[in-house]
Amino acid sequence: MSRRPAPRSPPVPQQPPPITVVGIGADGWPGLAGTARAALRAADAVLGGPRQLALLPVGEVTAERVPWPSPLRPAVPGLLDRYADRRLAVLASGDPMFHGIGRTLAETAGPERLRVLPHPSSVAYACARLGWPLESTDVVTLVGRPLDTLRLALNPGRRLLVLSADAGTPAAVAALLTGSGHGSARLRVLEQLGGAGERQLDGPADGWPHPPGDPLNLVAVELGTDGPRTQVVPGLPDGAYESDGQLTKRHVRAATLAALAPVPGELLWDVGGGSGSIAVEWLRAHRDNRAVTVERDPARAARITRNAAALGVPRLHVVTGAAPDALAGLPAPDAVFVGGGLTAPGLLDACWAALAPGGRLVANTVTLESEALLTTWYRRHGGELLRLAVAHAVPVGGFTGWRQAMPVTQWSAVKPAVSPTPEENAP
Repeated sequence: MSRRPAPRSPPVPQQPPPITVVGIGADGWPGLAGTARAALRAADAVLGGPRQLALLPVGEVTAERVPWPSPLRPAVPGLLDRYADRRLAVLASGDPMFHGIGRTLAETAGPERLRVLPHPSSVAYACARLGWPLESTDVVTLVGRPLDTLRLALNPGRRLLVLSADAGTPAAVAALLTGSGHGSARLRVLEQLGGAGERQLDGPADGWPHPPGDPLNLVAVELGTDGPRTQVVPGLPDGAYESDGQLTKRHVRAATLAALAPVPGELLWDVGGGSGSIAVEWLRAHRDNRAVTVERDPARAARITRNAAALGVPRLHVVTGAAPDALAGLPAPDAVFVGGGLTAPGLLDACWAALAPGGRLVANTVTLESEALLTTWYRRHGGELLRLAVAHAVPVGGFTGWRQAMPVTQWSAVKPAVSPTPEENAP
């Protein structure tokens, strides 16, 4: 009696080899641990910046050396595919997961494929040299980011470590500090941290005395006690914004941001941006927040861009166009604020449809026509409908009286998990 052969198990999919990410410092090969050296010796190819690749001794590392192209991020998926079947190592400055290439690799290849071997970061070295506690020192990177990003971190008495983009960054930081009223700040530039060429340069922001030095540098900033404050909660003074009058006023703005309830990492649509104040203060709530403002008037759109830069959030994305058409193709929002154009056909419908369940929509108006529309939406979807009225004390002859600002009607709602049917929507 013949025996049937046992059924074969399906082949196990071949997993690509792991990507080893090696952090390297200014001390180069001698500063690497044995594990990191072994990984680089075993690699078939090493990706990295020209400066990092030049730190590897030819006799020790025989792998193909592949410099990163520019721009870097769009090229990463193609490079990883190209070397998918080879033992690949990636060189990074210091700690790859601290403002480094590690984040991009994790997002592209998946964290499970990475083997990260960190080196002390320049920030760790700087705090060690300066005697600053890392947990109470603010870190701002200007690598690939506008200089205006620094503005949000400026407060009297604070200590900052600024990751430089190049040799010109220290002078640019000094000029921004001086122009922002922080000219008394003390700057220390730390070059080639951990390497044989390490040195420090010292001086005040106002009248920074040093020419550009080594491009591998970090700027330590000690702010004086005499500079202006940077408010961290919503409701900046109206005078902080350049405006033609289309501005959500301070107290209404604070209430609006409270209703929008920003959460780190979320995306806001600010529709009918005006001066951009809602989007700006959404971004100021957390460094990982994102925002798109849509404004049909080109002059106002340009003004929004200037306001965002002046208030430390140049990452605000400004779209010039009329909603709802200008909303097409935008990434799905977590929250939407409608501050203008409420009566445009289909605007509220488009904003509500774009929200995922749990998303928030807040709309403000001062006109009776738009108030009637918000009342209808309140009846359909619930939420909260309220009127915000603010009065300011003003001189009345030799006395003082109240001057009432135009009241604002606000509707806010959270999109439910299951939207009502059209029949349920009927008023």
